[in-house]
Formats: sequence, C-alpha cells, structure tokens
Amino acid sequence: MTAHDATQNVRIVLAARPRGEPIAADFRVEHAPLPVPGEGQVLLRNRYLSLDPYMRGRMNAGRSYAKPVEIGEVMDGGTVSEVIDSRHPDFRTGDMVLAHGGWQTHAVADGRLLKRRLDARAAPLTTALGVYGMPGFTAYVGLHEIGKPQPGETVVVAAASGPVGATVGQIAKLQGARAVGIAGGEAKRAYLRDALGFDVALDHRAPDFADQLRAACPDGIDVYFENVGGAVFDAVVPLLNDFARIPVCGLVAHYNDTTLPPGPDRMPWLMSQILTRHLTVRGFIQHDFIALYPQFLREMGGWLADGKIRYREDIVEGLENAPRALIGLLRGENFGKVVVKL
Repeated sequence: MTAHDATQNVRIVLAARPRGEPIAADFRVEHAPLPVPGEGQVLLRNRYLSLDPYMRGRMNAGRSYAKPVEIGEVMDGGTVSEVIDSRHPDFRTGDMVLAHGGWQTHAVADGRLLKRRLDARAAPLTTALGVYGMPGFTAYVGLHEIGKPQPGETVVVAAASGPVGATVGQIAKLQGARAVGIAGGEAKRAYLRDALGFDVALDHRAPDFADQLRAACPDGIDVYFENVGGAVFDAVVPLLNDFARIPVCGLVAHYNDTTLPPGPDRMPWLMSQILTRHLTVRGFIQHDFIALYPQFLREMGGWLADGKIRYREDIVEGLENAPRALIGLLRGENFGKVVVKL
C-alpha cells in the first residue's frame, strides 16, 4: 500500500452494482477515522487481502448463500491481519490472525470470531488465504466428501492452475487417481504438468479441446470438480462414467452474465444424463463441512511441510489495485492465488 496517514482507515467500497463485467467506477476509495475497538474486540491492521471469484456474486443484489455487499459498504474479503490494539484477553498486540477484514487497511473484529492465530514459522502467512485456507479447504472437502476418488479413477478439474483446482489435482494424485487439469494457455499447462505433476494438462482455448479431452480420458471421467461451467462442462458431460461424482463449488464462466445461461431448453437433456448415468451432482460451500477444518489443517500442514502439495501466488501491491486485480481474476488473467499486499 502506498504511504498514508496512520490515523486513517483507507477502504474500498462498492460504488455501484456492476452490469456484466465490473469496471473501475463500480468501486470507490474512501478515507475514514480509525475504528475503535470495544470490549472483547481487537483493532486489526490488514496486511494481506484475498481476492476470490465469489466476490463478484456479492456485488449483486440477488439472493445467494451470503448477504450481498450494499452500496457504500466495504467490499468483503478474507485477510491476514495484525492485532494492533486488543480488548480481548486471548489476543495481544503483534498477534497475526486470519480474519474477515475486507477491502480496507484497518478493521475491528470480535475476538470470539477470530478462530485462527497464524505462525509464519509453520507456513508463509499468505497461504492462510490460499492453499492453507478457504480455497484449499474447498478443494479438500469437495474431493473428500463428494468426489471421493478411488485409486486408478480419472479426476478432471477446470481452472486447474487456480488455488482450488491446483489443490484438487494434487490431492487426487496423493489418493492414487489420475489428474487431468484444464487451464488457459501454455504457461499454465506447463505448470500443471511439470510443477504439480498432473497426468495431463489441456488448454480450454484450443479449437479441438473437446477432442483432446476425450483422448486424455480413454476410460471416461469418474470425478469432475466443477468451478467454471460453460463450454468446459459441455465437453465433460459426454465423457462421464456411470456413478460419476460432480462437486460444484463455482461457475466463474457465468459470474459476469447479465442474462441466465442456457437452461430450460437443455434441462431435459441434463436431467436424462443424471438419471441414466446415475450421476451425483452436489453444489456446496466450504462452510458446509466446517467440522472438517481441524482435520484439514493437520493434513494440509503435513503435506505442505513434506513438499507433497505445491502452490503459486499472484501478489498484487497496494489496496488501490484490488479492483483492477479482481476484474483481471474474473477474466482469467491471474496465475495462481491472487493476494493483495497492503
């Protein structure tokens, strides 16, 4: 973050609801006095901000699994934050915590809601926003509870170079499955194949993508981890095996749509596929499985320490650049987990 008055809170609020793709004018930078913590609260200095596809949905007014951001409110987001003033007995000045501080330099949080203190000696702090945090947990529970890959089965994941998809593929490999990753561009394909150990990496932009996917899955697809939708989903469905499982955690290809994606005219076809192939399709939010979070922290912590899970981060400097970075993320311009350094 560029230098600013330490007595001021710099924040980015929602200025207007986007019509299609967000633009810079949909956000506004504001300055306000530092918030003051009350009894049982802590004042946080946000050090890192997570940017995630779900934020686009929070900018809409429609019904969703979480309350939308209202016009004039601070944009929502997870943060790695430093306690700079504490009125809660469990936290001291200097503690680093995982919080929900939003798009701002400072925030007040209820100490009872801060469930995780961070230690940079155990893992880099930024991983708490990516592979060792919500995205990694999304991959872990979606695969563990819904996908349930067996040794030798084929797992296909879209947006495979992102923090969720990359983790899905690597966990699938640890469980003895084949991992087929789909991403955009040769650099991301090479990363999946050479750095992460995917069995096959495909470019969804290739004109013969559907044919390439069929060739990569000669025994069909047993698990498709869905976080994109669109043309990738259309290419996957004909290859699904009987009793295939489809965890659905996102549909980023449609987040900027101003009209509903094709639906009613294709529903009979989709339903027939679900019926005749005995498919399991389950939408989920990672919080559905929050009881597994301690297990995830233990297992992922071990994998990271042993080098069995690798990750990539896309660091953006400065809170003022968060809007541009979110717009780019929704276009697929990022490479790895997007984190804003404040």
